[in-house]
Amino acid sequence: MPLPRPARALAVTLFTALLAALIPASTAHAENRTVQGGRLDWGIKSSFQSYVTGPIAQGSWGLTGGAATVGGSQFRFHSAQGSYDPATGAFEAAFSGGVHFTGHRKADGTNELDLTISRPRVAVQGGRGTLYADMASKAKGSGRMSVTAQVPLATLNLAGIDMRGGGSPVALTGVPATLTAQGAAAFAGYYPAGTQLDPISLTVDVKAPKQAAPTTTPPTTGPSTTPSPTASSATAGTGGLRTAAVDWGVRRTFREYVTGAIAQGKWTLADGAQDGGALFRFPAGKGSYDAKGQSLDASFAGSVRFTGAHLDLTLAGVTAKVTGGKGTLSADVTSAGTTTKAVPLVTFTARDFAPKNGLAAVTEAPATLTEGGAKAFGGMYKAGTAMDPVSLAVTVDAAAKLPALPDLGSGATSSAAPTKTAAPSASSTPSAPSVAAAGTSDTSGSSTGTYIAIGAGVFLAAAFAVGVAVRRRRTVTPGD
Repeated sequence: MPLPRPARALAVTLFTALLAALIPASTAHAENRTVQGGRLDWGIKSSFQSYVTGPIAQGSWGLTGGAATVGGSQFRFHSAQGSYDPATGAFEAAFSGGVHFTGHRKADGTNELDLTISRPRVAVQGGRGTLYADMASKAKGSGRMSVTAQVPLATLNLAGIDMRGGGSPVALTGVPATLTAQGAAAFAGYYPAGTQLDPISLTVDVKAPKQAAPTTTPPTTGPSTTPSPTASSATAGTGGLRTAAVDWGVRRTFREYVTGAIAQGKWTLADGAQDGGALFRFPAGKGSYDAKGQSLDASFAGSVRFTGAHLDLTLAGVTAKVTGGKGTLSADVTSAGTTTKAVPLVTFTARDFAPKNGLAAVTEAPATLTEGGAKAFGGMYKAGTAMDPVSLAVTVDAAAKLPALPDLGSGATSSAAPTKTAAPSASSTPSAPSVAAAGTSDTSGSSTGTYIAIGAGVFLAAAFAVGVAVRRRRTVTPGD
């Protein structure tokens, strides 16, 4: 018997409400989330590092683009950018920084071994993972230099890792990596395809999709409270120093010594100094800058204190002076309870220090230890020793911004790392997704259950209402 028109209308209305209750769950899962901030730790291949610096190649390696070192033989890449879909587990994160290996120096001063690996990117799709990287290498034997962007360098073994359902941060730990055929070619032929590389570990921050802001109607009366920009405010300070920052890591091997097995120490930042992984940022620069003469005389906030066995060294009151294309970085040095003011620590080159788009910058300028710096480090290094490069940035107008500090992300806890999922027993219930938010619970499963429960309730209500309408139809008299 067909339903009367009022009952059909009511059923359609309530069924529509049921669909509306169920749609948000699927829609939320379909939205990709933004990866922003985090780090990738990878040794590339530790035996290759040993070969480069060993008695045969007699070479070295250097860091570029803000890359750092961590642990015994790993490189840390930073500032992850990408996307993550918790519904499917699709994941992509590109990192900044690079490592430059050189060795087998020839009589003409060039290196037979010359390899740079930079901007690694991890992509996961359909349970398969690949590590890409920019590669610049000199072929073994021929010496032919090749530069290739985003080479599929290694395949990643994600067996037992479920990338679905994660929150923030998302982490992968100790994932095996295998050299691809394309990677072997880009690796200058030092290893064949199928060679096991060092495992990778990463942790990245994930931002939830932005919710649509409610639409509001602004008042049509009353005075405006937003001041209109003026030409004078937009150009205030043009040609002079508005703010500045200096980035310097002191020396990589010194940082490794401080935290290593001998000193067993640490460093502590204070007064606004920031840690960028491979460098320390001394911000809030104040002083004078002459754009025409490309000269600077500025002081910066922040201090760093290194402590450990037989070690207590503090650098504070950092200043930078640039004139004639040369710069000097100085600091107040406190050691063994004694402070020496304005010690010139390193000199560096600053050839092109003219402002461009409101920013004057010196990026990773080679730095050399001074006599005063050698004394400050207690004779650990001789004057003339190469120290970490210096980066210096000065803004001269309101629109310019200082370069971003390497973003290492918020870190991860054990609950955030994907784990190998054991097969459930016949009596067990399905396990929760293995990628979870650190410090928070992943509510995607519970919210789905909530929507299903709401939908079931609406469906039962619709059925009940239809039944009532049918019974009423049967009891009314003609003409009602």
